Amino acid sequence: MHDLYDRLKTRFPLGDWIARRPDLAFVDVPLAQLRSVLLHLRDQEGFTHLVLLTAVDWIETGEFQLTYLLCNRRRACDLGLRARIARDPASMESIHDLWPTAATYQRELREMFGIDFPGSPRLHEDFILEGWREIPPYRRDFDTLAYARETYRERPGRVTRDPAAYMQQQLDPGGH
Repeated sequence: MHDLYDRLKTRFPLGDWIARRPDLAFVDVPLAQLRSVLLHLRDQEGFTHLVLLTAVDWIETGEFQLTYLLCNRRRACDLGLRARIARDPASMESIHDLWPTAATYQRELREMFGIDFPGSPRLHEDFILEGWREIPPYRRDFDTLAYARETYRERPGRVTRDPAAYMQQQLDPGGH
């Protein structure tokens, strides 16, 4: 797959090639070039299937990293394109016109991270979290513990354990 990277580098400014397996790699793409790279991969390189569109919240830098995972079925390989967008306001061009299935991923990312994809179909309809009006729950500043304490009552007899101590006890019951 490294030959693909060499071909792409002659056309687009790209970050480092990160090979995870012989059939899976990731590359950072400047936001301004993302759509062009996606189109080139789909139309010229045989990456006709959008496997996944996901996000990571880099709260420390005020960014979201979007990862577009594409598959070339003929060559049996996958390539992930990673691009960063501002966290607030979080907005990204929709690619549902390139891959209609992207609309579903974009709806999920809007609901779970608060990322807007203007023009994407049904984007503002409830999807997973029906009636949710809180901060998007996959954002790292969402306080899961505070939400659980405010929303759910304590159940008698429930025990909370320190995860590290509990796992140590499970792995070494005799404490050796």
